[in-house]
Amino acid sequence: MVPQTIAWITARGLFGRRRFLLLIPLPLLVVGLAVLSRAFGVAPENWAQPVLVGLGLAVVLPVIALIVGTGVLGSEIDDGTIVHILTKPLPRWQIVLPKLVVATAVTTVTVSISLYVAGVLAHSVRLGLGLALAGLVGSLAYSALFLALSLVTRRPVLLGLVYVLVWEGLLGNFVSGTRVLSIQQYVLTIADKVAPTGLLQSKVSLPVAIIMSAVFAVGFTLLAIDRLRSFSVAGETS
Repeated sequence: MVPQTIAWITARGLFGRRRFLLLIPLPLLVVGLAVLSRAFGVAPENWAQPVLVGLGLAVVLPVIALIVGTGVLGSEIDDGTIVHILTKPLPRWQIVLPKLVVATAVTTVTVSISLYVAGVLAHSVRLGLGLALAGLVGSLAYSALFLALSLVTRRPVLLGLVYVLVWEGLLGNFVSGTRVLSIQQYVLTIADKVAPTGLLQSKVSLPVAIIMSAVFAVGFTLLAIDRLRSFSVAGETS
């Protein structure tokens, strides 16, 4: 069983589950609101921030990454099929990395297309590309985080929602110190620096955004690999 096979099995399993249907409505909502706002002549200054940031980057991106990231491995742990993979003589990184790639790719495609379209409707192709790039970076960082959570706890979705809603959504708006550990702030900064339109308001510097995005992606990937090594054939941590 090579990494490509694991990636194929993961993708097939993801698209075969009902949870995949949950990926469709939110991106369509972003595009739909952007189209309606543009059609009715609403000034971008009045709708870009709530649609692109408040909905797109703050809700759609992390929620879809949560659904996908916790599903690529968490569901196999829950139904016991992880045992089949663990019995193979494979280094654990050859299991984690293909699943991370699939999670990142699915999240990126699902989110970045809608962000690109909304960005073009709001201002320009450059803003659309900036949002799409931000979606790619965010997809990788969020996917690594949520994949690791699926190996650390039996309630990864709950903890993921706490991070997104409480840490990023609530504390991030009132406690400035929390923003340095917020993926949402990283992607917002990246999009804003690529396309400085005034429609987005970043609150962390670009070096912090780039470095911390890499720290999240690499750090939680290594945590997931290390955690998977502690799994017994029974599918539980030792």
